[in-house]
Amino acid sequence: MTKQIDFQTDPTKYRHWRIDYDGDVAMLYMDVDENGGLFDGYQLKLNSYDLSVDIELADVVQRMRFEHPEVGAVVMRSGKDNVFCAGANIRMLGGAEHAHKVNFCKFTNETRNTFEAAGGESGQSYICAVQGACAGGGYELALACDYIMLTDDGSSNVSLPEVPLLAVLPGTGGLTRVTDKRKLRRDRADIFCSIEEGARAPKALEWNLIDEAVPNAKFDDVVAERAHEFAGRTEHTGKKGIALTPISREITETSLTYSTVKVDLDRKGGMATITVFGPKEAPGDIAALHTQGAEAWVLRAARELDDAILHLRFNELELGVVILKTQGDPAQVLAHEALLLDNADDWLAAEILLYWKRVLKRVDLTSRSLVALVEPGSCFAGMLAELMFAVDRTFMADGDFEDDARPDAQVILSQGSFGRYPMSNNLTRLQTRFLGTPEDVDAAQAKVGEMLDAQAADALGLVTYAYDDIDWEDEVRVFLEERASFSPDAMTGMEANLRFAGPETMETRIFGRLTAWQNWIFQRPNAVGETGALKSYGTGQQPVYDKRRV
Repeated sequence: MTKQIDFQTDPTKYRHWRIDYDGDVAMLYMDVDENGGLFDGYQLKLNSYDLSVDIELADVVQRMRFEHPEVGAVVMRSGKDNVFCAGANIRMLGGAEHAHKVNFCKFTNETRNTFEAAGGESGQSYICAVQGACAGGGYELALACDYIMLTDDGSSNVSLPEVPLLAVLPGTGGLTRVTDKRKLRRDRADIFCSIEEGARAPKALEWNLIDEAVPNAKFDDVVAERAHEFAGRTEHTGKKGIALTPISREITETSLTYSTVKVDLDRKGGMATITVFGPKEAPGDIAALHTQGAEAWVLRAARELDDAILHLRFNELELGVVILKTQGDPAQVLAHEALLLDNADDWLAAEILLYWKRVLKRVDLTSRSLVALVEPGSCFAGMLAELMFAVDRTFMADGDFEDDARPDAQVILSQGSFGRYPMSNNLTRLQTRFLGTPEDVDAAQAKVGEMLDAQAADALGLVTYAYDDIDWEDEVRVFLEERASFSPDAMTGMEANLRFAGPETMETRIFGRLTAWQNWIFQRPNAVGETGALKSYGTGQQPVYDKRRV
């Protein structure tokens, strides 16, 4: 699968989802076009999905937040008879390259986390109304919703049949949400995840796999009633959405160029450099933010950085080192962030802050070696300062650099770094950085708003190294060359383990423990070998397993 994957879409291009809006309720129908898969060689039958379906769903969820803030409840239903969703397409999984399978699972997890959080963050609750078979990834869609309704018709059911059928795991959070979110007893979870047939309404309700079982004759009426109940929990009147206009982007063999972001591709060196350019003008007031909408720098930069990260994940697999830079006026970055922080009770300002939280998490979860270079002219301030703490190492230029007329490198912290953008472990990046010395977080917070040069930033522990003009080029070059020479497998494992210190959450369990195991299982012959379950499924041949436990 070498096709370049584009994450930009809009409702006029959807092939797999359709939406009906009725005041504060949206009906979201999964109606997968079986001939609309991302690659050749399989059909998306029975509402099964591949990445193309999830790209559209991610766009739906994003637009629901920004374009339809009047919506308080989203009902996810099937647009097909007798089936809700058969999960990830097995033919796609059997034929996909290993890296694509893993990145696909990660992206679907991130998408599910986004609508799972929408109720608590934006008062936009998701209800899953299940009629028909709801299997594997289909049930994982349901698990990420706030409320699950299952028709009691004697045949509709929920199931996680990946282990017995495919020799893989419910890799988009199924195992974790069953235990951590639904609080299913361990022995019952063991049963549920080991059987193909799943659970129909009575048992599913008894075991807390669903929230409500409804007689089929009353299903539509009860679903509508629940949707209005959930929508009424939060006031949404008076909110007028903004249009998420297309992202401006030019792709060449050596670069991606956006309006606020540039990505330079060094395939020989195995590196990519992402430069985020700060705003050139003051932000204006909150009314101006609504008028500018998607054209406002603070939203535009988030969308473009998000797209750039996804592009590198899926389309540039051999660029193992990602360098993060910024250029611009740090005071202007702070002013744009301050507009959001000072107006956090405004729905649009709040949504942009939440979007930056998601984008920064996307950076955290990207399996590349990440390094920040704080050079002269940098604008690592406000939310952009978080990029320094998301990476594995940060190098900062110390003092004047010969023949460089740009301002000396500096860092400026804001209050945003102390709670607005938590990581998957529910800690800020600075709390995670200073897990053993929380007093260092307090010391950093005491410097909010101050211009910190390299020596001050180094003394506060905000950077890894500070180098002057004499040492900068050689030290950075040696590190980058060394990092690019290491085994990418070892780097992925090391970085993923080191990035999330502190308490374990459902999210870190999904992205750390579950994803790591699925990554390993996706390479094992029992799943993907010629006689493995993914290759044997649907052929009439039973899989042949290597029975050795490892």
